Amino acid sequence: MPTLILVRHGRSTANTAGILAGRTPGVRLDDHGRAQAEALPARLAAIPLAAAVSSPLERCRETLAPLLAARPGLAVHEEEGVNECDYGDWSGRKLSELSGEPLMEVVQQHPSAAAFPGGESMRHMHHRAAGAVRTWNTRIAEEHGEDAAYVLCTHGDIIKSLVADALGLHLDLFQRISVQPCSVTAIRFTRLRPFLVRLGDTGDLDSLAPRSATGEDAGRATVGGGTGAP
Repeated sequence: MPTLILVRHGRSTANTAGILAGRTPGVRLDDHGRAQAEALPARLAAIPLAAAVSSPLERCRETLAPLLAARPGLAVHEEEGVNECDYGDWSGRKLSELSGEPLMEVVQQHPSAAAFPGGESMRHMHHRAAGAVRTWNTRIAEEHGEDAAYVLCTHGDIIKSLVADALGLHLDLFQRISVQPCSVTAIRFTRLRPFLVRLGDTGDLDSLAPRSATGEDAGRATVGGGTGAP
């Protein structure tokens, strides 16, 4: 099965302002986030990519733009299943204000029971994202082979929930996972189980290339946001 290379979008204006952006339109990368995105093509240069998949939100599309410019033949696909969690009435509010809400304790300690007013539950977010990845894994394997790799740019809570899914962790433990802006998390899928081979990596990624590209074993693991970001 394919290797999924998850990229959290670069640092956004909402990140620096301490705002829970959610699906609020118009949230873009800040200057540092754009620099992070510009560095992404070089970090992924050794890895043949079968496809690029993106959350529909601007900050994810901006993060992938330099990579797509560097690889003009790389197809990009928008995927609603990996859109940011719908935080509903919480969207656009400062995290410092939300920290006093009783629901925030549930979000942090028992997220599988958390549902955002006017939005979705974290349980639903988790299920739709995991379902989208499994659908893409099948598609990539059928179209590009079992050893193919593809990149998926999405959001902190989505990535953390996918890591929890890969590790067989209950959603209630996913807030223990941290992924920084423009970090790379990689999950290699097999017929029986997935393997987490990178988590929140901000450095060199050459060893993620398939063995056919490197001539050596690419299976060695090196471990290098959202509502639970420290």
